[in-house]
Amino acid sequence: MAQWDPGGGVNLVLALLVCGGALWGALAGLLVPRAAYRLSVPPGSGWRRECPDGHPLAGWIGFARCGGGQAYGPRAALVTAATGAVCAALALATGPRPELAAWLLLAPVGVLLTVVDFGVHRLPDVLTLPLAGAALALLGGAALLPGHGGSWTGALYGALALAGAYFVLFLVSPDGMGFGDVKLALALGAVLGWYGWGVLLLGTFAGFLLASLYGAALVAVRRAGRKTAIPFGPFLLGGAFLGVLLGAYTA
Repeated sequence: MAQWDPGGGVNLVLALLVCGGALWGALAGLLVPRAAYRLSVPPGSGWRRECPDGHPLAGWIGFARCGGGQAYGPRAALVTAATGAVCAALALATGPRPELAAWLLLAPVGVLLTVVDFGVHRLPDVLTLPLAGAALALLGGAALLPGHGGSWTGALYGALALAGAYFVLFLVSPDGMGFGDVKLALALGAVLGWYGWGVLLLGTFAGFLLASLYGAALVAVRRAGRKTAIPFGPFLLGGAFLGVLLGAYTA
């Protein structure tokens, strides 16, 4: 974190931000399993409208429990803990800067996309495209406030540059880079570009590195072959998360 006074008041504010971020993430994480369950369907299929017991799902927001009280979808405890940890880490790295609000609002959607892509190898447009618009809008608001640590112009250029680069990769090798990844790149380029081109490159490289390590690990334990398709989105999101942490800490 850049040029903070080491006084107790600042430490107290940071502690409150981290606790608040963790609490927000945990509460938001409780709502992820239902949305993940509804969205985790093969391409071309409609979103799920019923729970596993056949009870209709009234909406997207709510706890993932059937009418009889039985939980469904991804494990709520794991998703809640992960979302809380992600938001706490973002709060710790960013501190009381305006862009923290953007990170905390965007992070649960990133967790949701990670769960869905791991489940069905799909990044739904209903999430990726609004996420890109939300990222640019939220960062635009942060740029209007004093004390921000980035540049909205950098976020815009980053979104266009990363999506353009991924689109080229998609044209060259559609089996290696899905078009959903290209759409996701708009949001990832925005959040990384907020902190500059260096962070954009590092966050992008981290995503490819994480995906490579995951693929190599699967091959090593003989759970996949060299040509086995793996979900790329979770690792792109993970790399962007690491890049934002680094950018926020050094801003």
